[in-house]
Amino acid sequence: MKSPYSETVLEHFRHPHNVGKIEDADGKAQEGSPACGDMVAVYIDVDEKTKVIEDIKFESYGCASNIATGSIITDLAKGKTIDEAKKITWKDAADALGGLPKIKAHCSVLAIEGLRSAIENYEERHGLVKDRKPTNMETVRTRLKKVMNPMAGLDLVKTELVEGIKVKDGVVTVSISLPPDHQFAPAIKEEIIEKIEPLWDVNEVIVEFTD
Repeated sequence: MKSPYSETVLEHFRHPHNVGKIEDADGKAQEGSPACGDMVAVYIDVDEKTKVIEDIKFESYGCASNIATGSIITDLAKGKTIDEAKKITWKDAADALGGLPKIKAHCSVLAIEGLRSAIENYEERHGLVKDRKPTNMETVRTRLKKVMNPMAGLDLVKTELVEGIKVKDGVVTVSISLPPDHQFAPAIKEEIIEKIEPLWDVNEVIVEFTD
């Protein structure tokens, strides 16, 4: 039976490029969820003067298309400026792979979202965000949707662990419905701070465990 995947997809699946994690990356992001079947994390190092992506790596959990698209977007983005890399589309990724089955097209979208989110993370950390909207509860809640609950493989909001959010004078307080000595509490706290702290008008992030 003929494979639904092109030879290019299969090659990137069997021998993916730029796999791994960049410690102390200039920008990083994670999209998707292992509970939903596909996930990709993207890490970038950017030259401070030229804004060129000098190094990029990805980690993937999912199907052949997910791994192959993670691989190809790192190839497409490496050596480009962050503004150039933002213009890479899911169709660019799919075309570079010689096409994807329609049922797997979302994998290229996920990979592109990972790349754009990593660039956004870099811009926030380096004060490069142009559209500076004040942080509010909805902004924080949106960020918390990208923090995983390790016990369920879904985000904190979807699993109803977020008990409360307060935003006042540059201080964001997030209340989580878990005991402070829970085995996953330190990891959840670290990820919450990592997602919210880069926001331009946030000076401090406080994570409270309430059970």
